[in-house]
Amino acid sequence: MTRDEAYTLLTRHLKTRNLVKHSLAVEAVMRGLARHFGQDEDIWGLAGLLHDIDYDWTKDEPARHSMEGADLLAREGLPEEIVYAVRAHNEVHGLPRQSLLDKALYASDPLTGLIVAGALIKPEKKLSAIDVPFLLNRFHEKSFARGANREQIKSCSEMGLSLEEFMEIGLKSMQGIAGEMGL
Repeated sequence: MTRDEAYTLLTRHLKTRNLVKHSLAVEAVMRGLARHFGQDEDIWGLAGLLHDIDYDWTKDEPARHSMEGADLLAREGLPEEIVYAVRAHNEVHGLPRQSLLDKALYASDPLTGLIVAGALIKPEKKLSAIDVPFLLNRFHEKSFARGANREQIKSCSEMGLSLEEFMEIGLKSMQGIAGEMGL
């Protein structure tokens, strides 16, 4: 599946604009991580782009979220490594994160929310207005971006990355698509 085909599939199933932006952000971070680790950017990007494809219809049933999306992706013929990473990114299922791809998707999902929240509290409301030291300070504030699971973000250590390195890759990747995100 090409990236354009994946985006069309995503927007056919995911109608909430902010969720589409979230998907674009996770795609960007996953591509940045793929570059960092010398992995396939297209595979990693598709996993990021499509990870929440079922969210509009499963958001109120966490036990269904990611399972239905993964089943849809399998029917669409996506590689098993993407299908499994999508299943495993929802910790409710307790699936082990086996591959580097699985670990990257799991950690990247909440990182994007933390980064967006950081940009939105700045007067400029731009990703260019924040840096890693700012994000690290905010990371330790429990009341800031409560939905961004800190333990999940810290699982970046499973990839051999420090929190600072992970944030640097994530922020730079998202800054590269700031126009698409409106930030």
